Parts: sequence; structure tokens; C-alpha cells
Amino acid sequence: MKITDAKVIVCSPGRNFVTLKIYTDQGVYGLGDATLNGRELAVATYLKEYCIPALIGKDPRNIEDIWHYFYRGVYWKRGAVTMTAISAIDMALWDIKGKMLNTPLYNLLGGKSRDRVMVYAHANGVDLDHALESVAHEIDQGFKAIRVQSGIPGLDHTYGVAKKGEKYEPAGKGLAKEDFWDTHKYLNWSPKLFSKVREHFGEDPLLLHDVHHRLTPIEAGRLGKELEPFHLYWMEDAVTGELQEGLQIVRQHTTTPIAIGEVFNSVYDYTTLISKQLIDFVRMPIVHGGGITHLQKVAAFASIYHVQTGFHGATDLSPINMAAALHFDFAINNFGIQEYMPHEKIVGEVFKTNYKFEDGYMYIDDTPGIGVDMDEKAAEKFPYDPASLPVNRKADGTLFYW
Repeated sequence: MKITDAKVIVCSPGRNFVTLKIYTDQGVYGLGDATLNGRELAVATYLKEYCIPALIGKDPRNIEDIWHYFYRGVYWKRGAVTMTAISAIDMALWDIKGKMLNTPLYNLLGGKSRDRVMVYAHANGVDLDHALESVAHEIDQGFKAIRVQSGIPGLDHTYGVAKKGEKYEPAGKGLAKEDFWDTHKYLNWSPKLFSKVREHFGEDPLLLHDVHHRLTPIEAGRLGKELEPFHLYWMEDAVTGELQEGLQIVRQHTTTPIAIGEVFNSVYDYTTLISKQLIDFVRMPIVHGGGITHLQKVAAFASIYHVQTGFHGATDLSPINMAAALHFDFAINNFGIQEYMPHEKIVGEVFKTNYKFEDGYMYIDDTPGIGVDMDEKAAEKFPYDPASLPVNRKADGTLFYW
């Protein structure tokens, strides 16, 4: 069995997606997600110019070897663009293997460890009342776990919060917009927000919160400590994660569970965090973390240290990644929770999905492989539309660290 061809499909049904399609001499093809929000064409070019020519002629069944060929065989290892390209190749190869063996991906990963996958929703509001309305709406939709964000009094705009009545989409058309941030206002406001949420909705909902890397370690320690009375399921990305030792300070000051890694792309971003038990949840998505082959190793390493998974699952990743993540969630033992933001209806014109949401949980069918297919003719109706994530500055104009 040989790979005969591969192509990259870039489309924008509401937002940009990059898809890799690998063909074989036995008529079976596989799909992989290669979407990197705001840098989509960088990955598309990497795949077209450097990866696809080297794929032709390889046996797609040799997934482990191919993974190492594109990781170790390149002098310039790691990085978001490289690892997203490798992830797309890896997903597509697992998709092919599942189709060839006529079995869903989760069976290739050891079979199911659970009957359903708990997911969490996003509830955000421009102010307190709007945030409470949003939480109530998600509870009415059946969600048992909810990420809560709100606008901060005194700030014109808060990253992670859409304008009232609009869908949340962090990337804006064209070049990056500039937002402003005030840590003092945020730290004073957040405990008040969660106090009101618990007051209105009680102890049953699992509550999560994303800091978006905006704090120093000691500031994050303070926030986690002040949020302890509200029993969060996790506090996400409280600090920028490049300095892994920084999480030691956070851990020393709070028992609020810590999740991190939405922007990570290698197990080496996690070695200290996991082995020192400085975090509780791995957030690195399959599409940016080297694919299923690499995430299997990350999850296995994490399981030794009582660390669970909580994969990124926002709408800036395509349905192919969502399905792959669900297969993974069903299979591994140390699954924690899965982020789930439903794609806009228009995305369904391009991607045919095999999963469904019901009463706070996700289910996936037994379609062989990953189980998502793509209508290329429909994709042609939605050409690439450049968009960028915002740049942030402090109130005095200092460029803010992420």
C-alpha cells in the first residue's frame, strides 16, 4: 500500500480551516485538520512545499515511522507550524488505517473506556447580568460544565467575551486589532463574578475559567486562592507557560485545579509541569500537538502523575479535529473533560460530522476511521478570508505578554 498523492484545502465557511487529504493506491483517503488560527497559510505552505513531496510513495500504515520522519528527520524541530503540519499528516494516516480495517479510530486506541464524553460550554457576557444570562442558557441546553467569562468594569473590551448578542470569535478580519488590559481591575472583579454565579446557580454546575495567560505567577496564585470558595473545576492558562517553573509559585498558593497548554505543541512543554505535578489538566490540542501519535505519549506520561486531559475544542479547529479528539477522549483512561464550541451551521455545508451533543455529553458513531468527510465542491464556495487574533497592551501602552 502506498501514498499516491495529497493536497491541501483552505476554505472559510464562517472562519478559516485548513484540511489535508492523503490518497492511497487502494482508493482509500484520509483527512487531517491543519488549522492554525491566524497563521493558516503558513501551515498550508509547509505541507505543500516540504511535506507532501516526501509523503508520496510511503506506506500509510507505518504511522509511527512517518511521524518520526517528519519530526526527527527535520533539523528544525517543534514549533506551532511544524507540529500542526505533522498533526494533519498523522490524523489523515490514522483515518486511513481505520477505514482500511473497517473500524472507528477509538478501537485502534484500545477501545472505549467510557460510554460518553463530558464537555463544557462557553458562557460569556459583556457585564455581570449578561454573563448570568449566558450561564442560565447553557444550563438550559443541558451542559453540566460551563466556562464563565465576563466583561470587566472599566475596560472597553475583554478578550474572550463577545459583544452582546454576537457569537464569540476572537479572530478579527485583516490585521490584528489592539486591545487594552488592566490586571488590577481583573483580579478584583473575577471573585465577585464567581460569587454571583454560585449564588444564582448553586454548587452543582462545574465551573471553569480561562485567564488567557494574563497574570504573573504570584498574581495567578492570588487569583486561584481567592477563587477557592467557588470550587472551580479548573483555572486555565493563568500564566504564560514558557517558564514551566513559574507554575510552582501558583501551585504553592492555591488548591484551585490548574489547566494549561492550549498553545503548547510538544511533550517537552510539559515535562516539568507533569513530573512535578504542577498542573491537573493537559490542554494541548491534537491538531497542534503532533497528532494522535504524539498525544498518546503525552496522555500516557500524564496518567502516571494523576494529570488528566482537557483538550482545546474551540471553533478555530475544524470538525475533523473535534472528532479525532472525541475518539481519543473515549479511549484513554485519564480523560477529564472536553471543550466544545458548536460550529456555525454553515460549517456543516463543508464538513459531514459523526458526533452529537446530548444533555451535557458528546457521542460519536462507529463510522470507520475518524468519521468526518468533506465536500470539496462546497468548500470552493468559501475562499480564504484573512483574520488575526488581537494584540494586547497594558493601559500605559506596554505590549502585553501572553
